[in-house]
Amino acid sequence: MRVQVQSIHFDADAKLIDFIQRKLDKLDTYYDRTIDAEVILKLNNEGIENKTVEIKLNVPGDQLFANKTNGSFEAATDHCAEALRRQIKKHKDKLVSH
Repeated sequence: MRVQVQSIHFDADAKLIDFIQRKLDKLDTYYDRTIDAEVILKLNNEGIENKTVEIKLNVPGDQLFANKTNGSFEAATDHCAEALRRQIKKHKDKLVSH
């Protein structure tokens, strides 16, 4: 899957980008027809939980989206990947029932 990562207000290192790529590649086991993914990493100024990850997953005929804020980009990515996994399962169930 092709993953495009944008980081706002900072420069993401290669280790973080590789982590995100691995997490999103695991979603291919649930649905192998994903087209691509757009990941936006934001660094906010408020509080301890100041790191936001937004993931937009393009699948044929639909677009799945998850947005999570946490204390680290890795934890926020984990939560987004889990939310997208649930959305993928719902999407597949909808396709099978039709």
